[in-house]
Amino acid sequence: MNKLSPTYDVIIRPRQSWLHFDWRALVQYRDLLREMVSRDFTSRYKQTILGPAWFIINPLITTTIFILVFGKVVGVPTDGIHPALFYLCGLLAWSYFSQVLASTGNTLHGNINLFAKVYFPRLIVPLSVVVSNLLTFAIQFASFVVVYVFLLYTGSGVVSRPSVWALALPLVVLHTALLALGVGLILSSISAKYKDFTHLASYLVQIWMYASPIIYPLSKIPEKWQWLAVINPMTAIIEGFRSMLLGTHSVSAAQYGCSAAISAVLCVVGVLLFQRVARSFVDFA
Repeated sequence: MNKLSPTYDVIIRPRQSWLHFDWRALVQYRDLLREMVSRDFTSRYKQTILGPAWFIINPLITTTIFILVFGKVVGVPTDGIHPALFYLCGLLAWSYFSQVLASTGNTLHGNINLFAKVYFPRLIVPLSVVVSNLLTFAIQFASFVVVYVFLLYTGSGVVSRPSVWALALPLVVLHTALLALGVGLILSSISAKYKDFTHLASYLVQIWMYASPIIYPLSKIPEKWQWLAVINPMTAIIEGFRSMLLGTHSVSAAQYGCSAAISAVLCVVGVLLFQRVARSFVDFA
């Protein structure tokens, strides 16, 4: 037997429908997924002095600005919740969503050189973004816990207590990841042909943030606009975070169910659309 013969087989399959999803390929390329997760996390603040500490500093600075502007100047109420905890909890959910959305929305154009050189399941790239930002979320969640404990034991008037439903928080994080992944893949697929959407995506994120109850409680939305809060899937996610971590009980099961259904549909549509575009993106990019 020739010792120089390859020890692997190359299987050539006919071109399959874009509706077909190859889960087995994702498992086979799990090592690549792990490497991309490490790359995304370490390169984000590479050559910075504070490094990963920015994961904690950014939400703290944003929270301080929200307290001064919306709490002190504008006078937006927080429904009896300590302002620092109210804004930090809302940002905890929104930061993870917006970071995944922004990164996945640029998947095709941002990795065109890599896609043109070697084959691998294109979905590996946005999945690595979802996982790497989970590490960021874990750091920010730990900082939220530290701030909560500090305010609780320094007599700052904290009356909020976590709910027993806090044990289900990983499911809400998964819900957030699926929503961000779906919307990000849709934006990436559209901007592959129409690059104008790359510039519009940042404005979409800003409008979406102010349309979500991050700087104001859900109870302050006028009744005639409540339907907008229901169809905005981030509303139930943010209020779900506050309900679990601060015991607000401001979101109903029906509202959360509607958010979960919308998120599932967007995720499926995003994955299918991304698969269709990614197959020929390098040819016309």
